Amino acid sequence: LFEKIEQIAKRIYRADDVLADKSVRDQLRRWEADGFGHLPVCMAKTQYSFSTDPALRGAPTGHSVPVREVRLSAGAGFVVAICGEIMTMPGLPRVPSANHIGLDGKGQIEGLF
Repeated sequence: LFEKIEQIAKRIYRADDVLADKSVRDQLRRWEADGFGHLPVCMAKTQYSFSTDPALRGAPTGHSVPVREVRLSAGAGFVVAICGEIMTMPGLPRVPSANHIGLDGKGQIEGLF
């Protein structure tokens, strides 16, 4: 799995290196041992650059891609490499906002704000 991450970073993002802590590499090895090594890899990083630095616009070369976390989406069938400082989608609240939206007696929407 780490080799897949390296190939994406080097061939597509034109990076010189991929940086990952021992814990990230160990986690990938455990997933491989558990039979998930065949899964494709999804790279989660800034959309502004092929690097993980949003200030390096476009397709820079000679940069490193830091992988700070990996997530297994076994049901969906892929591994996610979280690269650089990005925010992923937050979880949903215990009570969805839709529970507070409705129509009043006049047919006007209420509870949006």
